[in-house]
Amino acid sequence: MNDRSAALDSAVTLVTQTRVREGMAEQFGQWQSTISATAAEFPGFITQSVLPPNPPLQVDWVIQQRFDSVEAASAWLRSERRTRLLDAGQPMLAGHDDVHLVRDSTAGVRPAPVSAVISSRVRPGQEAAFRAWEQRIALAQAKSPGFQGYRFEPPIPGVQEDWLAILRFDTERNLQAWLDAPERKKLLEEAAPFLEEFHARVVRTGFEQWFPSAAAGTSAPAVWKMNMLVLLLLYPIVFLFGAWVQTPLLMGKAGLPFWLALFIGNVVSVLLLNWLVPWTGRGFGWWLVPARNAGGRTSLAGAGMIVLLYAGWLFLFSKL
Repeated sequence: MNDRSAALDSAVTLVTQTRVREGMAEQFGQWQSTISATAAEFPGFITQSVLPPNPPLQVDWVIQQRFDSVEAASAWLRSERRTRLLDAGQPMLAGHDDVHLVRDSTAGVRPAPVSAVISSRVRPGQEAAFRAWEQRIALAQAKSPGFQGYRFEPPIPGVQEDWLAILRFDTERNLQAWLDAPERKKLLEEAAPFLEEFHARVVRTGFEQWFPSAAAGTSAPAVWKMNMLVLLLLYPIVFLFGAWVQTPLLMGKAGLPFWLALFIGNVVSVLLLNWLVPWTGRGFGWWLVPARNAGGRTSLAGAGMIVLLYAGWLFLFSKL
């Protein structure tokens, strides 16, 4: 095994979920940029992604920071620079953060399109009872409609004291149905005697379902890149459908009202994106998920190319 493969096998992801006070999203974004730049200077840092809230299911900001080892991630978590930055950001936050460390090489799923990150603090001496209970709830949730995967992480002494579970479903509706299920509530009541603390937070992104899941040893595409690529395809679809179909046919010949013609246009746009985005994403794979040693130049080059394509669409359609 070469050095790069060994590093990827030992890589870990810090998943931070935090809730921002109303009206402070812009300040939080600026502060988080400082956090990102500082973390990138630490030895062992690989990459970071920031997922903004997506109400009503996901109300938290989710930050995923990837390091090449537990030691590197721990050094960042315990660093004085991170502590100072967190102290400065506290006035923007509502409640406490959840920070979990996930080993990338462990079998199972990481937070992705529709997931719940569940942390449990077990009473001392109750670990065996908790493991037996965890097997029961894992079996129950596996039978729930839309269930796609499950991952269970024990504590890491000195780094993470909670037991961590990540479960993934195909849709928000199915995930919420399981979280609200009477069977799950009954199981949670059974766990009360050996749990000090238990809570779940949902992770949901906007367009990730159209992009390939991250392969082992790689991170998911950055949200801003997915947004740029979706916009690149959405704009011409909306423009051409409006010019060639919506206005002359639906509203002209068929006499449909604007609100109904617009709805039909949106349906067509989503259906086309469902096919076009994965196809285009494969062509831009070098940019969406660049090689680890590619550096920031690859991201800048891809973004520049997308901006040029935006300009091309604007120029072309200005002539129609």
